Amino acid sequence: MSRRSFASDNNAGVHPELIEAIKAANEGHVVAYGNDPFTARATRLFQKHFGRDVAVYFVFGGTGANVLGLKAITNSYDAIICAETAHVHVDECVAPEKFTGCKLLTVPTPDGKLRVETIKPLLHGIGVEHHVQPRVISISQATEMGTVYTKKELKTLADFAHERDMLLHVDGARLANAAVWLNASLKDITAGAGVDVLSFGGTKNGMMYGEAVVFFDKKRASDFKFIRKQGTHLPSKVRFISAQFEALLSGDLWRRSATHANRMAQLLGSELAKVPQIKLTQPVESNGVFAIIPPRFVPALQKKYFFYVWDEEISEVRLMASFDTTEDDIRDFVGFVRKTVK
Repeated sequence: MSRRSFASDNNAGVHPELIEAIKAANEGHVVAYGNDPFTARATRLFQKHFGRDVAVYFVFGGTGANVLGLKAITNSYDAIICAETAHVHVDECVAPEKFTGCKLLTVPTPDGKLRVETIKPLLHGIGVEHHVQPRVISISQATEMGTVYTKKELKTLADFAHERDMLLHVDGARLANAAVWLNASLKDITAGAGVDVLSFGGTKNGMMYGEAVVFFDKKRASDFKFIRKQGTHLPSKVRFISAQFEALLSGDLWRRSATHANRMAQLLGSELAKVPQIKLTQPVESNGVFAIIPPRFVPALQKKYFFYVWDEEISEVRLMASFDTTEDDIRDFVGFVRKTVK
């Protein structure tokens, strides 16, 4: 087995309980394209966790979930406001702009979090045909910097948006990690906070593949089955995504896995903070650790334990913990760091 790295929670394997769920779903024939009992049960679980009136659609991956969710609630002359570090801006190869036709308006932020005062300067030209029309505030929960919006912060953004006939979209690739940090239910920090559309991640929390697009007002999903199909994200064998979500949400697996990943990140952060040459740059609130490591040491560390440099100008790196990260992994890595930087 290869050494576990700290590059990404996408690099982890599949949780054994989810492998078993896939195997169990691999018996016999069922109707394709989501008209199967696995999808029906998974949908009911989403309604249990997020609200009985939600509409949920399963897709292959996170970029597809974000793009299609945004496509469903925008026109091509609209603008989507997001943080400068947002995944939709940095890591989706311009897919949001290409497929929605919208303009992304980005906001610089030191911690990945949007705030009302940073959004206000972008709200001009509303109703004027010469200008792009602000329509959606899109945030990540947890953010790309590992920070977490509180329920109050979410509600403030949602209220601000709704008062201006705008909507709040959440990229929830790591929503489970945020819920654990806040000791909240999934509903508390979505429907309960005024979120309109959610991309709910499974892959970063132990699934093989599969994400969900959740609409908290079914009317906004009236055409989504066509948008999903046209957007090439309607799997024929949906049951293998649905079966994983069923296993993730039927008990506490989603919370167990996220709790473990968060705890490992806390341990990693606290141990690295003891190394004088290293400085943490963000509070550790989910499963990511951001730290400045002197650049001359980075190549040697990456060769044995791969990770990404987040900001080359200041030699800030990102270290991610996963559901399968162990305390031994962290002790070994921190020990190697100490030997390397001394």
